Amino acid sequence: MRIAIAALIVVLAIGIGVLPQFTDCQSQGRQLTLENGRQIPMKCHWTGQAELALAVPLLAVGAMMTGTRRRETNRILAAMGVILGVFVMLLPTSLIGVCGSAEMICNSTMKPALLFMGALVIAASLVGLVRSERANYDLP
Repeated sequence: MRIAIAALIVVLAIGIGVLPQFTDCQSQGRQLTLENGRQIPMKCHWTGQAELALAVPLLAVGAMMTGTRRRETNRILAAMGVILGVFVMLLPTSLIGVCGSAEMICNSTMKPALLFMGALVIAASLVGLVRSERANYDLP
């Protein structure tokens, strides 16, 4: 069960890191044009970059969960998974956000996918946390 939870977290971390790179407005050729003619990325691009920064430690959490058998270590890794999952959900909703227009791909695809994957990370980490509390697999 521990390996399955860890594998799920690893797969979700890869999805969290990769999906926003292809579903932000800049990947679709849209940018903000300033009055001076300069183009800059929309805020969904920066959300995607921040999600990539969260995916790396989340990937490490999942990878470390596969290799450890100590209860305390699993408990800490599961708690880190919960925290990182919360931030995965906070980035597109309140910390950075996505574009305001409902028909933009970041609002119709990236945001719901990140919310779903963040919720799955939280759920898997909570299962791992509860399981680490109940399991008796410490090494001598």
